Amino acid sequence: MSNSLSGPVLARAEQLDALDAILPFDRRDQLAALLTDEDVATLKHLATEGMGENTLRAFASDLGYLEAWCMAATEGPLPWPAPQSLVLKFIAHHLWDPARREIDPAHGMPADVEAPLRSQGLLRATGPHAPATVKRRLTTWSVLTKWRGLEGDFLASSVRAALRLAVRAQARPRGRKSQSAITGDVLSRLLATCATDRLADLRDRALLLTAFASGGRRRSELAALRVDDLIDDEPVHENPNDPNSRQMPCMILRLGRTKTTAADEDARAVMVGRPVAALKAWLAAAGIETGPVFRRIDQWGNIDRRPLTPQAVNLILKSRCEKAGLDPAKFSAHGLRAGYLTEAANLGVPLQQAMQQSQHRSLAQAASYYNDENRRNGKAARVVI
Repeated sequence: MSNSLSGPVLARAEQLDALDAILPFDRRDQLAALLTDEDVATLKHLATEGMGENTLRAFASDLGYLEAWCMAATEGPLPWPAPQSLVLKFIAHHLWDPARREIDPAHGMPADVEAPLRSQGLLRATGPHAPATVKRRLTTWSVLTKWRGLEGDFLASSVRAALRLAVRAQARPRGRKSQSAITGDVLSRLLATCATDRLADLRDRALLLTAFASGGRRRSELAALRVDDLIDDEPVHENPNDPNSRQMPCMILRLGRTKTTAADEDARAVMVGRPVAALKAWLAAAGIETGPVFRRIDQWGNIDRRPLTPQAVNLILKSRCEKAGLDPAKFSAHGLRAGYLTEAANLGVPLQQAMQQSQHRSLAQAASYYNDENRRNGKAARVVI
């Protein structure tokens, strides 16, 4: 524990230690300084109520930012419930028109509010925030207000109008979480960097194949995967229509609570063949029989009992991209999810089957990957060539 902490901040840091499996340790001290005693009590209550780890982690991060912004903007902690004027101020500080800022320096977030947020490493964007980020933080603010048994003005007509007009003024297109999808050819290049029997190579090979083959699992789902979530199933034939074709190992992954499912929905994905073999090779080499599937490996080759963090999954992906001669900035772990659907479209897999594997609930979102492939390969894009 940091020796620089004292008094109430130290007490909050000790309270946050109870959430060390959820909140990143390197941010504990910063969150302890940003949050109030009531904030920490709320987060602990949400954890005991069974809120998903990824959601709780996002709530803690958003709450820390909101408290820091409010202190910079009003010189006081976040009030509960927040007055409508403060919600409107938050929107004005984060969603502004770059063109107007050029002729009116006072437009957007004031410099005296921006400076402390940047000094704390909480503000990195040089322009207005992404509308999705602002909407998520407003949702967090609203949800936490309700959890405290209070009513806020987040659905007031003036708030909704301000948000709608601010988003329109930005004219900012929605971007995908990964600039480039990790399709089959890209995956092959990444796997080629994991060709040895070193533990790190075995782990990363299993991680990449599992993430892709199980429908493009999210990094948080990979980090949460445990040995008792792996269920061996009967071998299946390589060609389901040919009983004489070779048999391949089959495994069911029990996903539990995901972003689009609840824990009691018993969400599952199926893997067949090479990904199953790679996963079993990693577990055998690492001697893992219980607990987290994907774990940290230190510089001496020792395997930690703790799981990889979602952030570590992303860093591993980017490291493999660099080793494969790819630009890491163009790829993220979410590219495995996008790549799975894109590859499924290329192979002619019916959309409904692909969605069952990926656990997408939005037909429009999943279909967009299929539609992109159809538009690239269709006649409409080749009227003039």
